[in-house]
Amino acid sequence: MVDLEDLRLIRAVGASRSLAAAAQLLNLTPPAVTVRLQRMEDRLGVRLAVRKARGISLTEEGDRMLQEAILILEQIEALPAHITGGQGQVAGSLRVVAPFGFGRMYVAQMVREVHCAHPELEVSLHLSESPLANASSADLVIHVGSLKSSSWVGYPLAPNERLLCASPAYVRRMRAITQPSDLADYDCIGLRENDEDLPRWRFSLASDPRRTTVFRVAGALSTNDGTVITEWALAGLGIVERSEWDVAHLLASGKLVRLLPDWSLPAAPVTALLPSRTGMSVRQRVFLEAAKAFLDPAPWRSRK
Repeated sequence: MVDLEDLRLIRAVGASRSLAAAAQLLNLTPPAVTVRLQRMEDRLGVRLAVRKARGISLTEEGDRMLQEAILILEQIEALPAHITGGQGQVAGSLRVVAPFGFGRMYVAQMVREVHCAHPELEVSLHLSESPLANASSADLVIHVGSLKSSSWVGYPLAPNERLLCASPAYVRRMRAITQPSDLADYDCIGLRENDEDLPRWRFSLASDPRRTTVFRVAGALSTNDGTVITEWALAGLGIVERSEWDVAHLLASGKLVRLLPDWSLPAAPVTALLPSRTGMSVRQRVFLEAAKAFLDPAPWRSRK
């Protein structure tokens, strides 16, 4: 016999990398989750999950049960809206993970709008330097940049280019540059992401994308904080690579100047990520639709 608490347990385990994370989702202790999982396995006569060095993963039987649990729980959780013709309040909890800078400037506003529209929905916004690395118990992740191979399902939200720029004062001290190799004569400030040793800027010629080149950023200054990078550029300390969402208004106001406009850097689109192993809940759908509406058109482009 399987009850609703069993279904919620397997959903939490399937969305987490560890029993501790699953316990946090269920507001239980890790030992309690272990005992409940073992009892459920004993009743069913199958192994649902296995512990590994890096956490816990579902077996084939556990994954099948997860898929069924998600469908059943989604139908139950959607009942109020169906009964009231879609007029009922969305309730429950939703954990959203986003990068620091973009999260402060835009995702926080999305959360505010969702809260105003659905006050019964509890939204927890977690800002992180590396959102995917902290997404084990997340319901939705806002990701900025190209997405490497991942088990998460992506939903495009907005375009976002990467731009090379510096302050007007710094540009006045430079000679005209036309090639990425010219950057070697100037102060280039590196953003060290994901523990990479030496940042690299990858360029392609706008008129001929097949023509590419890589510039190794080896300046005296570097940081892992995008806000600091932008502040250093505004202070005239050197050349930086920044996302369009962060500097479009600074370029429009003349506080920063774009460099090498004939060369393109890899795009960094804004994407919403949902776990591929779980179906889309009403809560996730509400937030995803709000995010799409908020970012269409992209605020950094509609200002121009």
